Amino acid sequence: MEEAYGILNDGGENAVIGGGAWIRMLPRELDAAVDISGLGLGTIKKEDGRYEIGSMVTLRQVEMFKPFSELFNGIISKSAGAIMGVSIRNIATAGGSVAGRFGFSDLIPALLALDTSLFFHARGGISLEDYMESKDVGKDILTKITIKDHEGRGWFHTMKNTSLDFAVLNAAVSNSDGRCRIIVGARPYKAVPAYDAMKFMDECGGKTPAAIREAASIAAGELKFGGNQRGSREYRIELCKTLVERGLSEVFL
Repeated sequence: MEEAYGILNDGGENAVIGGGAWIRMLPRELDAAVDISGLGLGTIKKEDGRYEIGSMVTLRQVEMFKPFSELFNGIISKSAGAIMGVSIRNIATAGGSVAGRFGFSDLIPALLALDTSLFFHARGGISLEDYMESKDVGKDILTKITIKDHEGRGWFHTMKNTSLDFAVLNAAVSNSDGRCRIIVGARPYKAVPAYDAMKFMDECGGKTPAAIREAASIAAGELKFGGNQRGSREYRIELCKTLVERGLSEVFL
């Protein structure tokens, strides 16, 4: 690990290879690509009430890990299983998907809806939410992703033009002890929480269909959306309203 970290920070245009699925999408040429596949980071385990996902665990491993099919109604398994085809999921890694903070990621919204932390070689631990909001993440190596094992209901959906395409929009919603999380991604920007909508749901008198529709409208109004070849800004706003309303209805009603 020290050797890999040293190469990564030797002053050149260097980057860590996760699964390598998206490496050609980088908008630059690399002097060195650091392969960490031999560092024992390819397992999932549970320790001290948290699931630990090694950064080199593939998306297919995440999808097929039985406890994830039950945790919060399986939103982690569902989000991983929605990514491209099995051949890609056997290559792409959880660590690469998260560390890259890709706007098209289906996995990140589901992880943000839960109590998720990241652990880096030099930086140490940081919540996924703080990492996503960081302006400068520096050159570091993600070693593991941890998720708290606790009770709650969850919902995830990704809207795509075809099953093998990137998402037009995706959303994850969770409810733990009456406190909700609403995450919207592929806007086409990176996934973010809808803080105003979450606050409204936590403080409203009752989780009624009317309150849920209002929260969905708040989420669509507070977040930034854009257009690209997969969908227009206006289409994404309408999708956001629909997906958030469906998610909140699933976890509260």
